[in-house]
Amino acid sequence: MPDSNSPKTPALNGHCRSEVSAILKKVRKIELRTRGLVRESFGGEYHSCFKGEGIDFEDFREYQPGDEVRAIDWNVTARFGHPYVKKFTEERELTVFLCVDISGSGNYGSHGPSKRELMAEVAALLTFSALQNKDKVGLILFTDEVELYLPPKKGTAPALRLIREILLFQPKGRRTSLRAPADLLQNAIRKRSLVFMLSDFLVEEELGSELRIVNRKHDLVAIQVSDPAEVSLPSAGHVRLEDPETGQQVEVNTSNPRVRRAYLKGVAQWQQTIDREFKRLSIDKISLRTDEEYLPALHGFFKQRKKVTAS
Repeated sequence: MPDSNSPKTPALNGHCRSEVSAILKKVRKIELRTRGLVRESFGGEYHSCFKGEGIDFEDFREYQPGDEVRAIDWNVTARFGHPYVKKFTEERELTVFLCVDISGSGNYGSHGPSKRELMAEVAALLTFSALQNKDKVGLILFTDEVELYLPPKKGTAPALRLIREILLFQPKGRRTSLRAPADLLQNAIRKRSLVFMLSDFLVEEELGSELRIVNRKHDLVAIQVSDPAEVSLPSAGHVRLEDPETGQQVEVNTSNPRVRRAYLKGVAQWQQTIDREFKRLSIDKISLRTDEEYLPALHGFFKQRKKVTAS
């Protein structure tokens, strides 16, 4: 696992000063936007959807009419000669992990932000919502290996570093695999945590084999980010397409309607398979696109999650 305590910020490697300055301005812009959204609505929605694990014993108090008889502590009752009950408080604090895919395909964006930039903004929104709720937030950046691990912390400075790393970190790998982050979450993260996994899920292995073990131990929420040009092939004549993770190239006549229909059908079938897997594993999934506002999808998720939590 990469050393998260290194005095040098890994995210600055491979970037010239002007690039770093531009991205740090983007970090500041993301911070201001997402903090505003948290104050307006998301802080409350987050609080109502995600609760801490278990309850902690606080003290004893005298029995009052309406209290559960099962809550009576008979040892204390015998000692004082009248009924006493145990008083508990809910353990509110959560540990939150943002597990973010920074493989080669995340750098693609045909309309405005890249998938990676969108993931950074959504991650920021979730981070500041968690911090407002006094939760700790950690970060896992992955490709086909765990590229960076930042342990859960509170505070603005760790939160800003988290956003900066998502935007700037230069990974060693370019492919995507869920094996390494799944193994880390299963074996190295002892406390049950709330895990947001942000990815396009363009993986070679079956999702179920990796995500099943994570969802069994933690509360896993998948956030799938896609780009419209990946979903529908535009009519642009003969073009050379390159896989950003493997470098493999292929020439395609995008003006041919049959080619576009076949591509559209293949993508639709792949997405149906992904959706079926998440449903089969009982994993909540949020779908976001780089050409669409992400707030409605997140609001919809929080609304649905709140109903489930209340039931």
